[in-house]
Amino acid sequence: MANILVVGPHPDDQELGMGGTIAKLVSQNHRVLLLDMTNGEPTPYGDPETRAVEAAKAAEILSSPENPVQRHLLELPNRSVEHTLQARHKVAGVIRRHQAEIIFVPFPEDAHPDHRAVTRIVEDARFDAKLTKVSMPGDEDQPPIYPRWLFYYYASHLRWVANPNFIMDITGFEARKIESIRAYHTQFVLPEKNQQVVKWVEAGAIYFGSRIGVAGGEPFYTKEPIGLTSLGSLS
Repeated sequence: MANILVVGPHPDDQELGMGGTIAKLVSQNHRVLLLDMTNGEPTPYGDPETRAVEAAKAAEILSSPENPVQRHLLELPNRSVEHTLQARHKVAGVIRRHQAEIIFVPFPEDAHPDHRAVTRIVEDARFDAKLTKVSMPGDEDQPPIYPRWLFYYYASHLRWVANPNFIMDITGFEARKIESIRAYHTQFVLPEKNQQVVKWVEAGAIYFGSRIGVAGGEPFYTKEPIGLTSLGSLS
């Protein structure tokens, strides 16, 4: 089973972009760590303490009984994330500690500066994590590692249509994805205008599922080619 790191600029980005995939990977016994780069606050109805409780609840919803989703907050400043060497090395420490083999980050084209900065930080931290004879903060003396795969999920603030390279079949996990999003009560239940976001996410799962002939799907992008052992795995 693989060690998987899913990075979000703010708590709820991972659930919005790939909550169904997270639940599916956990059900397959992969070890999933959600890394929140910031606490996502302030927001109109939230505060750091409440947002932390909501994030923990969302992770619990996406967990399996024998394989809980882990969550870690890096505590970079919300709304002012910057691509710095210090931020890169903090993420590299998390990559080493988790011994992450696969990383998911937001698609780099986005209207939100935090999203763009986080993706650049993680892309570079992937390289930093493999450097020998260099310790990284929080790595707990775990050895250097270069995650084999880095994939991009979509949680964009731009009004555009995703251009995925592949789509994950999340049939059977759609309801848990939506439940994990609604666990962020201050973000998607209390604000009336944001209730519409949940409907968009539900519609998106149906649409992307239809592109591969299944009930539900989530889109992803990769800069590096994915290998196939046969055409039998194509949907």
